[in-house]
Amino acid sequence: MTNWPAGGADPLLDALQADHLPDLGHVDMAGLLCDPRLGRMALVSSFGAESAALLHYVTRVHPDIPVLFIETGCHFSETLAYRDLLAGLLGLNLVNLRPVPGLIAQEDPDGTLHARDPNMCCMLRKTFPLADALEGFDTWISGRKRYQGQTRAALPAIERDGSHLKVNPLAFWDQADVEAYFAAHDLPRHPLVDRGYASIGCAPCTRPVRAGEDLRAGRWADNPDKTECGIHLGPDGRFARRRPH
Repeated sequence: MTNWPAGGADPLLDALQADHLPDLGHVDMAGLLCDPRLGRMALVSSFGAESAALLHYVTRVHPDIPVLFIETGCHFSETLAYRDLLAGLLGLNLVNLRPVPGLIAQEDPDGTLHARDPNMCCMLRKTFPLADALEGFDTWISGRKRYQGQTRAALPAIERDGSHLKVNPLAFWDQADVEAYFAAHDLPRHPLVDRGYASIGCAPCTRPVRAGEDLRAGRWADNPDKTECGIHLGPDGRFARRRPH
């Protein structure tokens, strides 16, 4: 696994950026995704509103890349059906991750943790399972994009995330690019999109987006200070722990 460089210097990240992303006018995303310096890679997908574009884009380059899906136990049934549809359609190497049953039984016995402590709920159901799964990888790929909201407006295409590299291949795409990609490749849409869901997470914490709202406004709408589930850590992320036996 890639270690966080001493002193904050990051020659590997700098070299990858210089070779593939020197500026916005010279973006070689395919070259970056094929660069052997990324090591062992996994793609993490929520199978949400725009996920099919990323899944198709990356698996045309790496057909056998592990696709990690965090099965929180709280997803919309439509999301699970969409996952199965895309897995078959695109021939995905799907890996379903699940939280530790004992932790859920201990911390959320009545299924109300999402209302009482949404950060803890996300940590148990998403962050910990993903951290365990990523122990065997050097780089992971996400579908985040700059246009999705103010918190992502300066999103880089490649970054550090704890001890890993993270690639955001669609970071510079806008909504028109996503729509054009869906159309060009005849990709099916998530069934909740037509019902106003622009960003789709767990059912208890997701609502349709209203006119004029940010695309992610429907996520944790009752908790205005919460904008991310916690799996997207910064360079100093520390969610690395051993898998329970």
